[in-house]
Amino acid sequence: MKLAFIFPGQGSQEVGMGRELADSDERARRVFEEADAALEENLSAICFEGPEEALKLTANTQPAILTTSIAALRVLQGRIPSPDFVAGHSLGEYSALVAAGCLRFDDAVRLVRSRGEFMQEAVPAGVGAMAAILGCDAASVEEICREASAHGVCSPANINTPSQTVIAGQREAVEHAVQLARERGARKTVMLAVSAPFHCELMQPAAERLTPLLDAIEFSDLDAPIVTNCDAEIVATGAEARRALVKQVASAVRWSDSVRKLLEAGVTHFVEIGPGKVLSGLVKQISRECKILNVGNSASLAATLEAFP
Repeated sequence: MKLAFIFPGQGSQEVGMGRELADSDERARRVFEEADAALEENLSAICFEGPEEALKLTANTQPAILTTSIAALRVLQGRIPSPDFVAGHSLGEYSALVAAGCLRFDDAVRLVRSRGEFMQEAVPAGVGAMAAILGCDAASVEEICREASAHGVCSPANINTPSQTVIAGQREAVEHAVQLARERGARKTVMLAVSAPFHCELMQPAAERLTPLLDAIEFSDLDAPIVTNCDAEIVATGAEARRALVKQVASAVRWSDSVRKLLEAGVTHFVEIGPGKVLSGLVKQISRECKILNVGNSASLAATLEAFP
């Protein structure tokens, strides 16, 4: 058996996340207290009680998901085998680096707070857009984006499965790409309710603002190697992990390739750690051969522990 811990990104949040674990386990509760102290505000109250409008703000969403993921990790650690690999989707890469001993949690929660603010501020409201295209292969979506780029920036942002790609860019170009995808037989297209066009070249200003903050933080070599979002490559040094975090802000998340890289490395079991089960569903679409578990609340924790006698 080879095991990978995987960590979700933005979109997995929901009001109440982490509260059950924090109420029932001191290890989880301490993580939320550490996050509140690091940010000097009551992030845990936003996670546990909302309001939803506050939780949806990118600058809150990112540290909230990271904190909930690490709280679940702390409850799980030592009760199942340590992972052979880690990976995370977008901001989940920070959670994965904390899990691998590369980043301190308090450093990570402050970094993702700034990351969320920088990404939000990189593009004026209404200028950018994102859309999900289902039922088209990644190469076809890339060609559609190239054609749509005549109307502005447009490129793949999240290559989630062989038939699900999220695109991002300037609104007119993204809307044109959606129309092209429909004409070429996409099974479904959805304009996403997001606050900014993440993981495209419009995020370059955010990457430039984040770089000095990342350079100021200590990155240790990893206890378990990570598969990076931007290159879908296995890395194990702190320097490589830092470079990947800079690059991923304005680059596509190659999640489908990342999962395939883990499968090629022999991973047989995936455990998604954090709110929701988005990544579990994506992994299932990529491979039916592996075992997929998740830990986000007491029930899913119990089921996962039962699977590792």
